[in-house]
Formats: sequence, C-alpha cells, structure tokens
Amino acid sequence: MEFRLLGQFEAIRDGKPVPVGRRRQERLLLAILLLEAGRTVTVDRLTDLLWDGAPPASARGTVHTYVGRLRAALSPHGVEITTKGRGYAVASVEVDTARFADLAREAAGTADPAERVRLGGAALALWRGPILADLIEEPLRQRLGGPLRDLQLTTAEMCVQSLLDMGHHDRVVRDLAGLAEEHPVREGLVAGVMTALYRSARQADALRLYDRAHKALASELGVEPGPELETVYQRILVGDPRLERPAAPVYAVRVRDHWLPWSVGSHPALDFCNTYAGWGGERVPGGEWLRGYSTLAVWADHQNLLDDGAVTRLLAAATRDPLGATAVLDEARHLRERLYTCLTNPADASAFAAVARYVEGAARDLVFRRGPDGLGRWHPSHRAGLCAPLYAAAHSAGELLADPRRLTVCACPGRHCGWLFLDQGGRRRFCSVATCSHPEVA
Repeated sequence: MEFRLLGQFEAIRDGKPVPVGRRRQERLLLAILLLEAGRTVTVDRLTDLLWDGAPPASARGTVHTYVGRLRAALSPHGVEITTKGRGYAVASVEVDTARFADLAREAAGTADPAERVRLGGAALALWRGPILADLIEEPLRQRLGGPLRDLQLTTAEMCVQSLLDMGHHDRVVRDLAGLAEEHPVREGLVAGVMTALYRSARQADALRLYDRAHKALASELGVEPGPELETVYQRILVGDPRLERPAAPVYAVRVRDHWLPWSVGSHPALDFCNTYAGWGGERVPGGEWLRGYSTLAVWADHQNLLDDGAVTRLLAAATRDPLGATAVLDEARHLRERLYTCLTNPADASAFAAVARYVEGAARDLVFRRGPDGLGRWHPSHRAGLCAPLYAAAHSAGELLADPRRLTVCACPGRHCGWLFLDQGGRRRFCSVATCSHPEVA
C-alpha cells in the first residue's frame, strides 16, 4: 500500500485510492504516524498536534478511538499500527515523503551534474502541492513538514545550478520558475531562476521576480537582498555577458554534455590523471573532471578506448544500476590516484602493485578488434559490463607503464598545478597549457 502526503492525503492500493479514516483528524493522525514511519510517536505528541497545542480533556481517549478505527480500515491491506510504550507506530511502508528524502539526499551526494538533475528532478516531481494540503493549515504544516519543505527548496536550488551549468536554462524556466515565485525569500533559488529568465530573453520577467523577492525579504524578514541576488540583478541591468552562458572549465572540451580535459598529455593514461585544477595545492571549485560514471564512459570513448555504441549501452546500464556505476567510479578514482603516484614517484612499489592489479584484471576481459580505420585495438569485452571504462583506463595505464617513455613523464612544478606531460627532450619546465599560471613556472 502506498501513502502520499506531498499534496493532498492519499492512500493507494493497486493504483486505486483507498478510503481511510472517516474524520479529518483520523487521517491526520495516520499522516503523523506515516511521517515518522518505523518510529514511535507518543500519545502526548499526537494530542498536541491534533488539537494544535490545546487538547481537550478527552483527547487521549479520542486518540485511542481513532487508532482503533484506523486499525480496522488498514489491517485488510497489511498495514499495522502497533502500540509501543506510551505511543503508536506504523511499520515501514511506502510513503512519498521518505522516497523524496532518499532521492534528494542521493542527488546531493553525487558529483555528476546530469545525475544530480535526474535524481533531484525525480524527488521534486513527487510534490503535488503543500504537505497534507487538505488536512492542515500553514502553522501546523510548518511544524510537521518544515524540514521537508526546506529540503525541497534546497534540492530545487541544486537542480537550478546544475541545469545552468549544463546550459539548460530553458528547463529551469519550465520546471522551477513557479517554485521561485512561491518562495521569493529563497535568494539562491530566485537568483538562479532570474539568470535562466535572462538567458531566455525574458529580462523583464527576471526583474519582476527580483522586485517580488526584494519586497518579500523586506516585509517578512526585514532585510535587503544578499550579495548573490543583488549581483545577478545588477548584471541583468547592465547586460553583463557573464550571465549569457554557463562558465566553462578552463582547458576543457564539451563531449556529450560532459566537460572533459583537453588531451594534452600525449597519452590517454596521462590525461586520465590530469584534472582541470591540477593535483597540487588547494583545489579550484569545479576543477574535478571525473564527476560521475557517465563522464568516465564518455571520456573513454573520446580517447578511442571504447567505441561509441558501447558507451551508449553503458550509459543506459548505469541509469538502471546507479549503485553499480558509483562503485565502478570509486574504483576509477582509486586507480587514478595510484597511477598518478606511480608516475610521479617511480620508486613507490605499492603504487605500482595497486595499478598492476587493475591492469591484470582488465587483461582478463580484453578482446582484439578491428577499428574503422582498419587498425586492431584492444577493447573490454561485453562481459566487462559497467567496468568497461575502468578496464579501458587500466589497460591504457599498463601500456604507459610498459613504455620507456614513462621515464620522461614530468609533473608541472606549479604549486597549484601538477599536470602530467611527456618531456622526451628534457627542456620543458611546465605543462603546455600552463593551467597554474603562477610566477614560479612562468
């Protein structure tokens, strides 16, 4: 049985609504238990919430009566309300609030912008209106659902920023502008939607949204807009070109909606190690290129380590098995860290051994195929599954470690760089793109 609380209260069984509770307070009591599914809610808390802090003398007896009626209505559907200590609990059931929270936290925990948008969008789509729209008024809604609403808005802000970073301002306007209108004091959300409106040639609408937010902040909180919102407003007024497009990482190429580092290392294994911001010093926000499994797969295709059709199948498989894809991504990051150490410190035997294990694992699933250019290449077989891009990177690493040119690998000495490159002539002092731009390597 499924319960929906994000909007009007609904109980669903086999796709059809099930009537539960003859009275509004009975349904509200069940909703309170569902919000705390798996945990005990005391009778004192139930009476406080059901009567908004002023329960009558008969409140405890009325709660017991409501619970008896709910048990009779729910037990045929396999849902039990148990008595525990001084309260009641509903065993874990399918509730949209719990599903929303799980998706929102999963979205916040992924580094891949596209995956973040997918998970965050799925979470936001569960909202059909205010929590328990037909059962409670705003003061009680804030008490019961305040944290969920905050998580909703935080997730929306995250999706807005990710969509803007990927250049999808049209989706921000279509899907999230209404939420900014409803919550004008959420400055991050408003600033993001204003930027999307401006990029959609709707400057007047962006300025109207700012005016609404400015008035709401003054009347509700007694404050002026913060620096982020004010900066977007001023840039819109002067037509600042920085608002026109998402900021691209430096020295990057766009492939299949993913930012990948330029191929400057003269070998795929070196490019696998390199990041936008480099490996030395403090990392620049957004400098990490290996943000998600899909980026890893697209990179392998871009480096001709996998074919295009295989990558398309891998991206679909990763969508079906996100946990498996995340596990492969973690392994790829570990391989990259050990390979970087191995290349910058050839005496580190443990790093070499760690990379060797990946190379040997990849070798067991490699097949030799003829490419479109007529040349033969080693590629992971179909048996590799989601591990294919990891094995492709590992095979490339093994090739480099067996190549005498490995001994000419250098790392840019800049404190904020560390890019790897081949220096067979022994004359280069810094990487070819000079990502660090610091005096000590100029």
